[in-house]
Amino acid sequence: MMQYDKARIDPKRRAGLDYKKKQFASPNYKQQDYAHRLNFYEVPPTEEITLEQFEQWAIDRLRVLSELETCSYRNKTPAETAAHIAPILQKFLPLSANTSSSSGIDERLKNERKKDHYSHFILRLAFSSTEDLRRRFARLETMLFRFRFQQDDGKERRAFIENLNFHWDIVPEEEKRELSEDLLATTGFKRLEDESWFKVDWDKVPELVERRGVFLRKGKAYVPMREQLSMILAEFTARLERALEFTSRALPRLDEDDRLMPILEHLSHNFGTSDSTYSEGEGSVPGAPITAASVDALSQHFPLCMRNLHIQLRKNAHLKHFGRLQYTLFLKGIGLTLDDCILFWRQSFRGFTDDEFNSKYKYNIRHSYGDVGGDSNRRGRGYPPYSCQKILTDNSPGAGQTHGCPYRHFSVDNLMTLLQSVGVNDKEVLRGVKEDVSKTRFHIACNRVFEWSHKAEIKKVRDEGTWSQSDLDTIVHPNTYFKRSYLLKNLGKVPKDVEMTT
Repeated sequence: MMQYDKARIDPKRRAGLDYKKKQFASPNYKQQDYAHRLNFYEVPPTEEITLEQFEQWAIDRLRVLSELETCSYRNKTPAETAAHIAPILQKFLPLSANTSSSSGIDERLKNERKKDHYSHFILRLAFSSTEDLRRRFARLETMLFRFRFQQDDGKERRAFIENLNFHWDIVPEEEKRELSEDLLATTGFKRLEDESWFKVDWDKVPELVERRGVFLRKGKAYVPMREQLSMILAEFTARLERALEFTSRALPRLDEDDRLMPILEHLSHNFGTSDSTYSEGEGSVPGAPITAASVDALSQHFPLCMRNLHIQLRKNAHLKHFGRLQYTLFLKGIGLTLDDCILFWRQSFRGFTDDEFNSKYKYNIRHSYGDVGGDSNRRGRGYPPYSCQKILTDNSPGAGQTHGCPYRHFSVDNLMTLLQSVGVNDKEVLRGVKEDVSKTRFHIACNRVFEWSHKAEIKKVRDEGTWSQSDLDTIVHPNTYFKRSYLLKNLGKVPKDVEMTT
C-alpha cells in the first residue's frame, strides 16, 4: 500500500502545492499611479510600508468609519453627516482633487491616495473574519465612497467613471421612443429628450428598484443618467462584498505572522468604538481647581463609569483592585497630582489605619503615576488613563467588582436605576439608551447622555460658532468626557485658548 501511494503521488507536483513558496517567494511590485481621487480598491497594494504606517493608517481610517457609523446610528441627515465628517476626513484621511495642485498629481496627492489605498486594504484584512464585520465594513466603506463621490469635481468624476469600464448599455433612441410613456411615468420627467438612459440587470440597482425609481422590463432596469450614483454604489458594494469573502478564505495564511495578527485583532476589536490615542495632559484643564478636596464637586462632570466608581467608593469606603486602578488613572488624567491622589485615597479608605493603607494601597498608586517600578519606559510617567475601548474589552467585572462600563456590564434595570440616580430622567433619553445597549452601541449610549446633559451649552457654542464641529466629535475616552463637560459647564470662566483645545 505504501509503495502504491509513492507511485501515485508525484513529489514535484506535490511540492508545487506549497502556496507559501508559490505565492510569496517572488512578490511582484506594481507602482500605483493614483490617477483618480476615487478608488474601487480592486488592485491590492504591493509596495513596502513600515509597521508603524500599517497600524497608524488603519487607525486613522477606523476613526473615520466609526464616526460615519455614529452618524448613521443617530439618524443624522445627509447634510448633518457631511458637516460632521468633513473636518474629520480632513484631519485623519484627506483626499484632495487633482485640481488642488497646479502641477498635476504631485507628491502630496500621491501620499494621500497611497494612505487611503493601503488603509482600506489593511482594514479589509482586519474585518473579514466574521460575516457581521464584513457586512458592517462594506456598508461603511460604501457610505464613505458615496460622500467622496458627491464631493468630487465633476470633470474628475466623469473621468473616473469612464475608467471603470462598466459596459452599461445605453438605451437607443428607437427603444426610448417605444417606452417613452413608461420611462416618463416612472421617473417623473416631463420630456424624453431631457435625459439619457442606461439599461442594466435589475439586481444591479436594488436601491432604485426598492423605491420604484426605475422602469423594469424583461429583467432589465432602465436607469436615467442622473441616477448614476446608485448604479455605481451598487457596483462598489457588490465588488467589495465579493472581495471580503475572498479575503476571509485567505486569512488563515496570516495566522503565523506574529507582527500583523495582533494589530489586526486590535483593529477588529476597536470597530465598535474607535480607540483613541491619549497624550499626557490631554484630559486635564489648566487652571481648574483639581485637588483631593474638589473631587466630590468635580464628579458631576465624570462619565458614568467613573461616576459609578466614585459613588461606590463613597458608599463602601473601598474599591477592589481593578476599580482602584481604573479610577486612579482617570483622576491622574484630569490633573490630580500624585500627592493629592494619595491623600484622596487615604481619606476615602477611612476604615483602614495608616499602616494598613501604606502597606496595601499606597505603592500601587505611586506605581500608576510612575513614581516607583522597574519599567524604565513608564518611570516618571506611569500608565495612561483607560480609553473607552479598554474599559469595554479588558477585565470584565465579576461579583463584588465595580469597574468596567455600566452601559455594557450592568443589567438594563440596574443601568436605568444608576442613570436616574445621577439625574438622567428624560424618558426619551432612557428609551434611546435601552435601544443603544440592546444593539451593543455602548459609546453611542454614553454620548447620548452627554448631549442631553449639556444640550443648552452645546447649542450655545454652536450658535455662537466658538466651537467647531471637530470640538464636538464622538467621545471615546473618559478623560475627554470630563474635559468637555467641565469646559461646557464653565463657559466664559475658562480662558478661550483652553476652551478650544478639547
